[in-house]
Amino acid sequence: MTEQTTPVDDTRPAEDATSAFVPQPRSEPPTPAATEPAAPGFVVPPPPVAPPLVGEPQDPPVKVKKDRRVLRAVLRWTAATVVFAAVGASAAYGITRMERTDVPGLATEADGRWDYPAITKPPLPSGSPGPFAETNTAGVHSADLRQLLLPAPKGAKADASLRGDDGWLPTKTFLAQYAEKEDREAVGQFLTDYAVRHIAARGWTSTDGTRTRIYLLQFDTASVAEDLVTNELVHYDSPRYVIGGAVTAVRDEQFPERAQVDDITRYAYAEAKPYGPEQVREAYLSAGDTIALVVQSHKGTAPAVPFQQTVVLQSQLLD
Repeated sequence: MTEQTTPVDDTRPAEDATSAFVPQPRSEPPTPAATEPAAPGFVVPPPPVAPPLVGEPQDPPVKVKKDRRVLRAVLRWTAATVVFAAVGASAAYGITRMERTDVPGLATEADGRWDYPAITKPPLPSGSPGPFAETNTAGVHSADLRQLLLPAPKGAKADASLRGDDGWLPTKTFLAQYAEKEDREAVGQFLTDYAVRHIAARGWTSTDGTRTRIYLLQFDTASVAEDLVTNELVHYDSPRYVIGGAVTAVRDEQFPERAQVDDITRYAYAEAKPYGPEQVREAYLSAGDTIALVVQSHKGTAPAVPFQQTVVLQSQLLD
């Protein structure tokens, strides 16, 4: 292997030692000659770099500038990420505060739910606790029972037979819904023995032909109402007394457990096949001093979704 040498230019005039140093443009270093491949296991060290002459101008610190540009870019992207994250978080919070149907592109397809008006609980008399407040040991609803009835959905036709006298329904009108005479007599006797105070009712026929009836029965205390429901009106897997239009009724297994409303005990049933010209669904609700009975019937099959919706909304009003 031979070494390459650079010829010396002897014709260049000598520099005056007393004159100021004038920097000359740096020439590109010669390309190193190709070297033979190193033996395995050895690393060829890089060629030594000569230190710059004193006073000789040096190339700009390219690496430092490059690092600074990278740093600035990182900072810009970091700032942008923080901004986008903040905006995204606020948008996500806004979405979680909206109803699903209020978010474009997320509206669910119609599942049979009815269009109920805005539902609000009636105000309580001044100083009166809610029915499930710790201080309300009797579980009494202080609000007017008639105002705790679920309003009819939009487009429904009201059932005038359930309006009663000034909103209070006669006991015999409530009992008329039971199919058998013996059942009407038995339930009527229970209402006398347990001293029902008031009965309020509301009914309607919706645009799809489903007939709905809701009854609220108020007693002196929550313990009285609960005892009547659990011991006299329902079994776990069926109601004790059959509603008119139904042949048999069994526990409604389609009713989702996650729809349970706190403090409300629900017993939901559906007429089992084979049923007659129409199917009947019913639910008893034990809510403090009040028992609610929700009944829906429809020619053919009574849809499950509006029944569940109606029961849950009525439960929320009583909670």
